[in-house]
This record gives sequence, structure tokens and C-alpha cells, in this order.
Amino acid sequence: MHAGPHPGFITQRPNGLAGWMACFDPATLPILSSSAAMIEEWRANEDAVDAHLLAESLASDALFTIKLFAHLARLRRGRQDSEPETLVQALVLLGIGPFFRDFAPQASVDERLAAVPEALAGFHAVQERARRAARFALAFAVQRMDRDNAVLHGVALLHDFAELLLWLHAPDFALEIARRQQADSTLRSATVQMEVLGIRLYELQHALMREWQLPRVLIDFADAKRESSSVQARNVLLAIRLARHTAKGWDNAALTDDVRDIAELLHMGVEPTLALLRDIDCD
Repeated sequence: MHAGPHPGFITQRPNGLAGWMACFDPATLPILSSSAAMIEEWRANEDAVDAHLLAESLASDALFTIKLFAHLARLRRGRQDSEPETLVQALVLLGIGPFFRDFAPQASVDERLAAVPEALAGFHAVQERARRAARFALAFAVQRMDRDNAVLHGVALLHDFAELLLWLHAPDFALEIARRQQADSTLRSATVQMEVLGIRLYELQHALMREWQLPRVLIDFADAKRESSSVQARNVLLAIRLARHTAKGWDNAALTDDVRDIAELLHMGVEPTLALLRDIDCD
């Protein structure tokens, strides 16, 4: 790996999972520029803000969501009462005044990666995919009349957060993985991650979720997701799959299977399902 252009970047490969975990601190994560600006806009008019308004403004920002959950977990360490599972619940528990006190003006991802435009583009591609997956998951859940729709939105949003952390803190490594996969489209993600990082991102993400005490529902979902063992798991996995396959447009060959499986999930015909998916994506 060549040295990165910023002294804060990881340029030497950490030693194993514990070494990688030690590189990340949720309290220092930057957030999206739009989120940072929105917080300042609301800060100037704090009396007009409630948890729902704030959550609506910030709901698509994966790093902000992690930062808030981890912050609240630190404050509540040792308490046995129920934990928040959604952004709104977390903001209600923290309180609006304490939120603005604890979340001073935030550093942004754009500032952090300004000197590495390739990495900034890579980060935003993953963040946009996460945003769309969360939007699809929410819409599918609403269509199914699932009362946990906000939880499923959050699960889909955070599904690939370790990939965001890699672009943010170790852009040389993220770019190397991207280059290898571009050169060989048959390369499995887990294989190339082991070659370049010495770990799999899924393992890092799972370990960080536990370390940072993110909501139990997220960890449980990560444990169960490979089995597609429930309708909710299928709801989220199909949303993630669709967001991946339509990241560059709606002409991916895999879409036929995606639409058929989503139609089955929603108990709809294939044509109405495709029309619904395009509507969701256009909103």
C-alpha cells in the first residue's frame, strides 16, 4: 500500500480483527455534509424541533445513525430497561436539548476525503446504495403492513457500514479492493477482502456492532440474515439486493429474479411490482 495523503488514514495493514477494530471510534465519525448543515439549521431554532423532525432530516445518514446509537449506548451503559431500536426512539431518549449539547458542529465526510476524490466517490456510492436499500425496505414493510417498518429501514441502512468506514479511514485499501474486483468480476467480496485486509468486512462489522453496543435488533438481524429465516429478513435482503442490482440503472440481468421474488414477498403480480419499485425509486 502506498502512503495515503492524509496522516489520519490507515496506511499499514492492522494486525487481524482486533487491530482493525482499534482503528475506529464512533464518537469521531464524520457525517454527511447535508446532515451537518441540517443539525446547524435546527440548532438555530431548537424550540421548533422535535425527535420526529430531526429523525426525518437525518434518517438516510448511516454514519450519523451509528454515531447516535453508540453515543446513547455509552450514556446508558449498565441500564437494563429497553433500548431504542429506531432513530426517533434514540432521539426521544436522549432529548433535544442534550442532543444539541452533545452533538456540537459536526465534521463532514466531504471534508475528510477532500484530498482523495476517488475515495469520496466510493464512499458516496456505498452511502447512496444504503439509502436506496433502506427506502426499499421501508416501502416493502409498509406495503406488508409491518409495524416494524422503521426498524427494517435502519437494518437495511446499516447493512454495509463497515464498507463506509473503510472508504473513510483506509481509502488505499478500499481502492485496492475496488480495483481488483473491477479487473476480475468473478472475484468474491469475501475473498478479495481477506487478500487485501486480512479479515472479512462482515466479521469486522459484527464485532463493531457488539463493541459499540448498537441495538440488539441489528445484531440479531446480522446473525440471522444469511438464513432468510423470516419474512422481515427477506424484506431487508431483497431491498439490499435490489439496491445493488439497480445502482447503475434498471437494466441489470438479475432484476428479473429480484422482481419475481419481491412480487412473491408482497403478494403482488410481477408487472404491478415493477411499477411499484420504479415509483419508490422516483419519490
